[in-house]
Amino acid sequence: MRIEEFEKIKDCFDYHEGIHGKNEYFNSVVLLLLIPINGEYNLIFQKRCAAIRQGGEICFPGGKVDEKDETLERTAIRETTEELGIPMEKMQIIGRLSTVVAPMGATVDAFIGLAEIGIEDICINKSEVEEIITIPVSYFIKNKPERYGVRIKVHPSYIDEKTGEEIVLLPVEQLELPDVYKNPWGKFNYGVFVYKTCHGVIWGITSRLIYDFINTIKKRYNGK
Repeated sequence: MRIEEFEKIKDCFDYHEGIHGKNEYFNSVVLLLLIPINGEYNLIFQKRCAAIRQGGEICFPGGKVDEKDETLERTAIRETTEELGIPMEKMQIIGRLSTVVAPMGATVDAFIGLAEIGIEDICINKSEVEEIITIPVSYFIKNKPERYGVRIKVHPSYIDEKTGEEIVLLPVEQLELPDVYKNPWGKFNYGVFVYKTCHGVIWGITSRLIYDFINTIKKRYNGK
C-alpha cells in the first residue's frame, strides 16, 4: 500500500479495546440484578430447568445475543424479563464487569442492575427456570470462593464419537509444520472458582463474575 493511500485510511485505527475474533465465539450476556430484601441488597440467581442445557445449575439471568437487540444492555434486560418476568421499566443498569472469555468458546458480557421490587413480583418462565434464589451481597463479601482449576490443551484433531474416525482440524504434515504440533499441546491452567451456599454450589462463569463483582466492591470500599 502506498503512503498516500494509507494516509486516507489510517484514522480507522483507534485505541478501543475489544476481543479479537469475538464473532467466532458463542456470545451471551447476563445481568447481576440486585433487589432489596430486609434492608440489604441481594443478588438474584436462577436454577436452570432440568430439561435444558446445564440443567440444575445456578446462574444469573441472561442468554444469547440477539441480532435484533440494539445494545448488549438491551440483551441483558430482555433476557431477564423473559426468564424472570420482571418488567423492563422496573430495572436500571448501573454498570458492567469485564468481559469473560471462556476457554470452551464463549464470551459473557455482564451488567449490574438494580430493581426496586419484591420476590412476589417475580414470575419465572418455568420452561427455563426451576426456581429463583436470592443471596445477600454480604455473604460473598464474607465468604471467599474455593479455588480449583482445569488444564486446557490445543487439539489439532479429534475422534468423531459416531463414526470413530479422526477429524483433522489442522493438517500439520500438509502445512509442513513442526511434528510437535501433531499431538495436543499447551498447558494452560484455567482457574475455577467455587462458592458453596445453602442453595447449592455456584461455579464456572457465574462464580467468576461474582468474584469480579465483589472485588470491585472491596476495592472501592477500601479506597474510601
